[in-house]
Amino acid sequence: MSAPSSPGSPSPGPSVVTLTLNPALDLTVQADGWRRGQVNSAQAYQQDAGGKGVNVASFLADWGLSVTVTGLLGAGNPEAFEALFQAKHMHDAFVRVPGLTRVGIKLADGAAQETTDINLPGLAATRGALATLDARLTALMPGRPAFVLAGSLPPGVAADFYARLAAKLRAAGCFVALDTSGPALTAALTAHTLPDLVKPNIHELEAALGRSLDREAEVLAAARELLRRGASVVAVSQGERGALLVSGQDAVRAVPPRVTVHSTVGAGDAMVAGLVSAHREGLNLADAARRATAFSLGAITRLGAHLPPRADLDRFAAQVQIQSAEQVEPA
Repeated sequence: MSAPSSPGSPSPGPSVVTLTLNPALDLTVQADGWRRGQVNSAQAYQQDAGGKGVNVASFLADWGLSVTVTGLLGAGNPEAFEALFQAKHMHDAFVRVPGLTRVGIKLADGAAQETTDINLPGLAATRGALATLDARLTALMPGRPAFVLAGSLPPGVAADFYARLAAKLRAAGCFVALDTSGPALTAALTAHTLPDLVKPNIHELEAALGRSLDREAEVLAAARELLRRGASVVAVSQGERGALLVSGQDAVRAVPPRVTVHSTVGAGDAMVAGLVSAHREGLNLADAARRATAFSLGAITRLGAHLPPRADLDRFAAQVQIQSAEQVEPA
């Protein structure tokens, strides 16, 4: 694992680069049984440097991969992020911009096993900051690391930003994973060049495609459509039902065991991290599904974007049921 380095200095050759344009300081409040409109008591709280790409990087660093983090970070309150990057030996290539990084509030109800998110808007991106970021991304492309483009877009960033960046990265021979929603996902899925890995949840996929996907066959058909247009793997998470993973050669459903949920924050980010680590190790689709589901289980059984020990991950992976999705023709 590489040693910490100063912001913006050249990368020693990461395995993975994660991009977070709209990071957040996640304030997670454990308030079991809280009720709307009433005075509630909390049992605990913690604040973590977050944002989808930062979370993915944190999980990957725990797994032992060399990770570079980049994106746009408020210069007024970077301390929690810098401490995380240093503690987990992540290379910091974030562009500092004037102002404060936003706060995201997570109300974790352990009794109901659900989390309510309140996301504040991020700092507006300027043309100069985006130009500096583009130069850093270009400098990270040699060596062809995997790139993870994750999270929402802040004000000032066009909806097709990820779509254009994915095309640039794939043209350079880099593997690209995308985890976003809303107009950014719609733009990426309707672009000429798709990311290699797309991981929406079922609701995000329905919104991006503009149609409901009520039956398994419809979800499979939607995934196969994306594969025909250039994606390599489509992973659709469906909550307690698990996740459906589809590649050109196979289609499997990963069904997780029941566990005690401490917080759902970071579950999807952990799944992305598991899939990216599986790609780096050349795992087949079934083993990738086990890995990704184990990462996600590790995330929801604790607070914060941190993996449990590998023995726990191995135990989770062994409990994941892999079901073959029948009657699926190769894409």
